[in-house]
Amino acid sequence: MSPPLEFLALAERLADAARPVIRRYFRTAVAIDDKADDSPVTIADREAEAAMRVLIRDAFPDHGILGEEHGAENTGAEWVWVLDPIDGTKAFITGKPCFGTLIALAHRGKPVLGIIDQAITDERWLGAAGRPTTFNGRPIGVRACDDLAKAYAYTTGPEYFDAATRPAWDRIAARVKLPRYGADCYAYGLLALGFVDLVVEAGLKPYDYAALVPVIQGAGGIVTDWLGGDLTVASDGRVCAAGDAALHAKALAVLAGES
Repeated sequence: MSPPLEFLALAERLADAARPVIRRYFRTAVAIDDKADDSPVTIADREAEAAMRVLIRDAFPDHGILGEEHGAENTGAEWVWVLDPIDGTKAFITGKPCFGTLIALAHRGKPVLGIIDQAITDERWLGAAGRPTTFNGRPIGVRACDDLAKAYAYTTGPEYFDAATRPAWDRIAARVKLPRYGADCYAYGLLALGFVDLVVEAGLKPYDYAALVPVIQGAGGIVTDWLGGDLTVASDGRVCAAGDAALHAKALAVLAGES
C-alpha cells in the first residue's frame, strides 16, 4: 500500500526535527548511559525521538508509535511509526558519522515508508511503496551483481552475531570479494546507491530495520529475513539485503548452509 502524501511530508518533518538535536550533541562531551542490554544511549537519542513523537501526536493522534528510547504506544493502530533516533549510537559517541536517524511507517505491520537520515553529512534516503527511492531528492538505484565472489558485503560487526548465527556470517564473509564492517544503517544506504551489494545482519529490532525495507525496495533491491520472508515489525531480526535478486538467493543459500 502506497502511503498518502501527507504521511511522506510528516516523515520528512520528523527527520528535519531530529537533525538539529543530533548536530548539537555530535562530537561533544555528551553523557552516556548503558541500557539493560549494555547498549549505549545519550541525551541526543532521547531528545531526538521525543521531538519526533510530538510531531506525530500533533499531526495524527490516532497513529501508533514504536520507538527505541521511549517505548510503544497504540501499536495496535492501522498506521504505526517506528523510530530509531540514532541507529549507530556507538558510532555517534566515537565521532564517526555513519549513524543515521531511521524513520519508518508500517501499515498493519508492514513497512511502507522509510527514511535514513544522516544529519552530519546532510544525506537523506526516502523510500515509499509504489515510488522510487530518492537520495537528497534524486532517484537512485542498486547495481547488478549476481556473483558472491564479486560482491561487496557489509555487516555492522561480527560481535553482533550470536553463537547460532555467527557461522552463517562467516560463510558469507569467506565467499564475498570484500567483507566490510562498521557502517550501521549507512551500509543499506550505500546498497541503495549502488556501491554495496549485500548487507547481512542478525539480532535487529523493528526500529533497526523497518525504515530500510522501503528504501531498498524502492531502489530496486530485495530485503528479507534469512528464510526469504517479508520483513514486518514482528520479524526475528535476521536481515539479508541485496541489490541483485540472484545474489540475494545465493546469499540465503549460504546463510542456510546449503552451499
